[in-house]
Amino acid sequence: MLAIKAARLFDGENRALLEDPVVLVEGERIAQVGPASQVPVPEDCEVLDFAGAFLMPGMIDLHVHLTSTGDADPRKSLNDPEAVLALRAARQAADTLQGGITSVRSMGAKYDIDIKMKRVMAEGRLQGPRITASGRCVTMTGGHGHLGGLEADGPWGVRQAVRSLLKAGADVIKVMATGGVLTEGVEPGAAELSLEELQAAVIEANNAGRRTATHAQGATGIRQAVDAGIDSIEHGCYLEDDVIERMAAKGTALVPTLSAPRHIIEHGVEAGIPQYAVDKTKEVADAHRESFYKAYRAGVRIGMGTDAGTPFNMHGCNAKELEYMADAGMSVLDVLRSATGTAAAILGEKAEVGRLQAGMFADLLVVDGNPLDNLGILSQRERIKAVFLNGSRK
Repeated sequence: MLAIKAARLFDGENRALLEDPVVLVEGERIAQVGPASQVPVPEDCEVLDFAGAFLMPGMIDLHVHLTSTGDADPRKSLNDPEAVLALRAARQAADTLQGGITSVRSMGAKYDIDIKMKRVMAEGRLQGPRITASGRCVTMTGGHGHLGGLEADGPWGVRQAVRSLLKAGADVIKVMATGGVLTEGVEPGAAELSLEELQAAVIEANNAGRRTATHAQGATGIRQAVDAGIDSIEHGCYLEDDVIERMAAKGTALVPTLSAPRHIIEHGVEAGIPQYAVDKTKEVADAHRESFYKAYRAGVRIGMGTDAGTPFNMHGCNAKELEYMADAGMSVLDVLRSATGTAAAILGEKAEVGRLQAGMFADLLVVDGNPLDNLGILSQRERIKAVFLNGSRK
């Protein structure tokens, strides 16, 4: 058994911090959490005392691309062979874990590399966060992400595509409801997969007990995705008021990925980002921030996701997203929840992460300082004192 002590603890859900906490870990799971005065530490227990530190759940990033490098021009690696992409993904997964991210939801990986990587990690051969894997995204012929995705047309074509991903071992199904910024020749506001096609994907995924997520930037595509019963809207640049209300009522989540456009605009064509990507990003940026804030104010469930792997959006620097969410109007406490308890809820009812409670996996993050006073602490590698995954220090 292991006992972890710190100055204060955030459990991933509650508003009040626990002072002078102790977390008892038995094997891969948390056995007990409470103040030191109420949690007896067994005599034969190993004790790690992080005096003065802040203890919280390992963070969850709900939108990453482990095979993408953060290169200025995303077209650079499109034709890389599978082995190269796999090696790159392994390195970037390790970087992600060291940045305090203990769980990720992979939202699109060429060759279904994320599914394969998850299996290797389960065997203990690779270091990285626990992965909820989508494999390839499902897109219409020539649609957003088609160069690394799985093209399908018509409800039965989409059904077949989803079934093939389920056969491969996908944990979550990602579909493309609209165009996007980084695929040349498509428009972010354009609806792509139809309502009927989106419904077909949801039915097949739900029949297999899987959740769904959709890249959706334009208003029509977002509306159709909500109508179809998609579980989470990724990006959500053009959210209309009535759709926001329905998302809040239905429990449809938003994963805004504010990092992606911010890095593209900050670096621009001068850094090598394609002109078409910069132009499209500038068109959607203001609406994106406004939509995020309106959804937050309306009570839509919002989870942290970075779109890591897009230009200059590096794996291991995921926690910068939290600062951007706060800058856009979210309270600091809700920002922390978005990367812990709320993110776990978006992963699904069976997720056993994101909360420091008895029975959960012992995924923990220890940092120097209080993130409630300064969120920037979480993106400063030197402030990360320890990362635990499955009760083991990494």
